[in-house]
Amino acid sequence: MSGNWSGWYPPPSRPIAVDGGLKARSKRGAIAQTWWSERFIEVLESFHLGARLSRGRNYARRGQVLSLEIAPGVVIASVQGSRRKPYRVRLGLNSFGKADWQRVATALAKDAWYAAKLLSGEMPEDIEELFNSLELPLFPTSAAELSMDCSCPDWSVPCKHIAAVFYLLAEQFDDDPFKILEWRGRDRESLLGSLAAIRTGVAVADQDHAVPPAPLSVSLDSFYVMPAALPRLGAPTGAPDALCDQLPAVDLAVRGRPLVECLRPIYQVLSP
Repeated sequence: MSGNWSGWYPPPSRPIAVDGGLKARSKRGAIAQTWWSERFIEVLESFHLGARLSRGRNYARRGQVLSLEIAPGVVIASVQGSRRKPYRVRLGLNSFGKADWQRVATALAKDAWYAAKLLSGEMPEDIEELFNSLELPLFPTSAAELSMDCSCPDWSVPCKHIAAVFYLLAEQFDDDPFKILEWRGRDRESLLGSLAAIRTGVAVADQDHAVPPAPLSVSLDSFYVMPAALPRLGAPTGAPDALCDQLPAVDLAVRGRPLVECLRPIYQVLSP
């Protein structure tokens, strides 16, 4: 090594520009828009990433994330960095087992308000407390609960590529809170199906040997009784037309426009 080395380091590499990547909608400021995605970002910020956090946010806004898939217990993404081959990012989180989700569904079914909020595409504000009461934390509370891996050469974990995926995850959670539950092991259709089955008296622990609901004649005294007082309504946290995104595909059109897109402006106008 030369004795006149001045401590010079090469400038940081710039990522290869991407066309058609997944771009964060937010151009500045906070990315998360709902309480549940803000709660998720709090976990990321608790890792004290420093400059990597801002670089990851920049990657998310530039569209450097090429793909992102959520499955029970794992998120897989592809992120374009400075090398020609994109990096592979994997975020692992323990998913709850079948028995655990049965306990969750039973607790949710006791209050019709939970089902109503979930069906409208919103996450009930106290649902995290319900999960905690069952000793099943909905959100990861520390880095130790996550397995994070990226194929980039950066030794830091999480790196800026992982941070970019975190931010895009938060926006996906904004759009569909059920994706948080799917990461924990239960998709929307399965959870709402369990809720409906429990509330109608059908056992879901063993679908092949379901127990029929009790006859109406033995429950007339309580059939029309409200199981619990309705909570006071607060300001909606989701987009006014979020329910439109939850509707199944309908092969109907009005003057060439899909029916759902015709209904969307009505929901937007009627919002408080």
